[in-house]
Amino acid sequence: MGLPVYRIELKDSAMKKLESNIWSDSFVSGTMSMDGRRTPIRIRYRGGHTREYPKKSYEIRTAKATYHFNAEHDDPSLMRNALSFHYFNVLGVPSPSTKHCVLYINGKKEGVYLRIEAVKSAFFRKRGLHARSIIYAVNDNADFAMPEKNAKSSKLLSGYAFIKGGETERNRLSDFIRSINRKKGTELSDYLRQRLDMDNYLRWLCGAVLTGNYDGFLQNYTIFESGKRSKYGMIPWDYEGTWGRNCYGKAVKSDLVRIKGYNVLTGKVLAYKANRQKYKRILERALESTFTVSRLMPVVRKMHSAIAQDIYDDPKYKWDVGIFDTEPDVIREYIEDRRRDIKNEMEQL
Repeated sequence: MGLPVYRIELKDSAMKKLESNIWSDSFVSGTMSMDGRRTPIRIRYRGGHTREYPKKSYEIRTAKATYHFNAEHDDPSLMRNALSFHYFNVLGVPSPSTKHCVLYINGKKEGVYLRIEAVKSAFFRKRGLHARSIIYAVNDNADFAMPEKNAKSSKLLSGYAFIKGGETERNRLSDFIRSINRKKGTELSDYLRQRLDMDNYLRWLCGAVLTGNYDGFLQNYTIFESGKRSKYGMIPWDYEGTWGRNCYGKAVKSDLVRIKGYNVLTGKVLAYKANRQKYKRILERALESTFTVSRLMPVVRKMHSAIAQDIYDDPKYKWDVGIFDTEPDVIREYIEDRRRDIKNEMEQL
């Protein structure tokens, strides 16, 4: 059985407006049909350098939800984002739901896409969570570091885009970053316990380290503040550069990401023995149960089999299909090698 098919219809004027500036974040109106149901939508391009690719990614909004239709153009498997979010959910970290599909625009087949649930207010409501603020990490400045002394104060938040939250929430994040950089010893330990959901953070760290997302520490994450506990939590985002390939699809070594991860906040958290021990226990349990070939490869093979025929028929798939056919082996080898890496580095904790 083939993948679900989404058909988008745009008027000529809307299509011309969309194509006139690939860097614009403006939406155009149209309709989207699936299984005979037609829904009004707004659509725009999304992504960075990928906007220049022949197979583009889109953000699509309906009256009830927002979805990202990712071309996954640089991932020969088209599975790495979906597999990563699946694994984070297994770890207990809230992560976007995904669905592979085939996309048509004005009757033209665009190919296989990954539909990803947007991390916005509806994401949290669906999971019974209340987010006081939702903040995307959008560039390398999202490393929780203090800017240089002579830098403008605005640079402190230059790596973050606030999807939900106003001036109060911006000030709260600024205070959080300043505090973790200025406090030390017991004062910092107590502050982290009060303001950071430590279990969530360590599980998120475990997922980023095991999947090998080098960019996942400086961008490629969403930070949110719980409305009830006023603690910050983490959600993964943009995880195609994982499972043995980087974000451009190049094969990389399994030890690209060190066990202690990166960014200032991670360094502050792991400076305390109690946090290192808890993180170590989370990693050990993952190696025993969830991050194993026997647990993950059935998921990989099922996903690979489900999309294979539509990948072969994808007019914009840029890789040799022989590479797609061997991607489960690449992922399996990565899992085996990554398990060995983590076991060898465990003594650092």
